[in-house]
Amino acid sequence: MSAKTRIKICGLTREADVGAAIAAGADAIGFVLYQKSPRYVPIERAAALARLLPPFVTPVLLFVNEAPEGVHAACSAVPGATLQFHGDETPDQCLQASQGGKYPFLRAARIPPGEAGRDFDLVKYALDYSKAHAILLDTQVDGYGGSGQTFNWSLLRPNVNAHLVLSGGLSAANVADGIWQLRPRCSSLAVDVSSGVELSGPGNKGLKDPKKINQFVAAVRAADQA
Repeated sequence: MSAKTRIKICGLTREADVGAAIAAGADAIGFVLYQKSPRYVPIERAAALARLLPPFVTPVLLFVNEAPEGVHAACSAVPGATLQFHGDETPDQCLQASQGGKYPFLRAARIPPGEAGRDFDLVKYALDYSKAHAILLDTQVDGYGGSGQTFNWSLLRPNVNAHLVLSGGLSAANVADGIWQLRPRCSSLAVDVSSGVELSGPGNKGLKDPKKINQFVAAVRAADQA
């Protein structure tokens, strides 16, 4: 049987976009709680959008160097959420913020673009953050993600004993290549898209395009069957 690649659509800010992602078959919906992000939503807004999710579609709350008290408040507002730590959080800080692992969490690994990615020791990173539900792979850029840039997937270590989530510049055009290259290297693989399913043009970060969402999901499903 072919493996099913789980799909997260991240950076949603509108009810219509949540509905489009659900209709397309997304497994998880991400809400950015980092105030410096153009896709930021206050926790009250994230909670309202999360209430639209049907059973078995997981809300994911993205934090960047948030105090544990802020993370705990968000968890109370969005029951059943998975946490995503996307800043400089240490393993101990992740555990503290997730209340000792009470709330499952993803830890973002920021992979340098180009040949520099060869030196990133993902095996050690996964060991350091062994309490994480999965390691999310994003491209190292100024700031904390959301740039739409890819890293060189082929340079990562070939055997990573962890669940991975591929992110960073994904779109319907390149997600199949990422799946084919990374799935044999890890315990399981999911994908995470944000800018690759947004409306074109300046000022549209956080505004998703239903057509692009459907194209992305279709490309993932086609890769699963290949």
